[in-house]
Amino acid sequence: MAGEKQTAAEAVLKAKKDTGGRQRSTIGFPYMDLNGAIEMGMAIHAHVGLGECDDDQLAAWTNQSVKSSGFRVQVYTARTFGVLDGDGAHHKLTELGRMLVDPNRAREARSKAFLTVPLYRAVFEKYKGGVLPPAAALERDMVGLGVAEKQKDRARQVFERSAEQAGFFEHGKNRLVTPGIAQSHEGVSAPEKREADRNGGGGSEPPSSTLHPFIVGLLSELPQAGSAWPDAKRKLWLDTASSIFKMIYKGADEDGTAG
Repeated sequence: MAGEKQTAAEAVLKAKKDTGGRQRSTIGFPYMDLNGAIEMGMAIHAHVGLGECDDDQLAAWTNQSVKSSGFRVQVYTARTFGVLDGDGAHHKLTELGRMLVDPNRAREARSKAFLTVPLYRAVFEKYKGGVLPPAAALERDMVGLGVAEKQKDRARQVFERSAEQAGFFEHGKNRLVTPGIAQSHEGVSAPEKREADRNGGGGSEPPSSTLHPFIVGLLSELPQAGSAWPDAKRKLWLDTASSIFKMIYKGADEDGTAG
């Protein structure tokens, strides 16, 4: 990572020197890959959680000098991927950054972060469902999308590394395929999970959105099949169920269908 920071910083300085302020990229893209952005998010989360830090702190946590161009490039990279937010020299995790530091949501977050970059989304939309062209042709496309001529090689290299880190090359490096994200049942009650499983992973709406909240709460109190359920607690559950049913459902004599 240290070598990449050095290379990225050198690339930025070289691009500025080569363009002389006359040719600038008109589309956003980072000079470091996705892992560089995630490193910044991890450093903040490890030291202040969801809190805020300043440049001096973040530079120290990532073993850099606050005055180094490598540090500035990495901060810009993290912001371009949507990992960090803040004002000037102050930084904090975005909602996407919070997802990235959560192991249970990191895969989905990497995919979202990749498509947050304007250049990467433009390339993805152009070649979605198709095959990426060879390197030289891809660089020409990037120039057409707004990348400065002198920056096209670096832009393509970082794009390819980031696509791999985000899972978009899992079906080969010649096509961009959105990573599959398995549906998580974490935090869902056992009855809801069983219902979702019966529906093949869930229908258009989760059970909690189609059932009355009292019913959902009632079902969540059911013990696991085969476990002990004392008669007194079973009777209490049935009595509670009866009361809930009377409260939320009409009887035959209330809707006029029977006398």
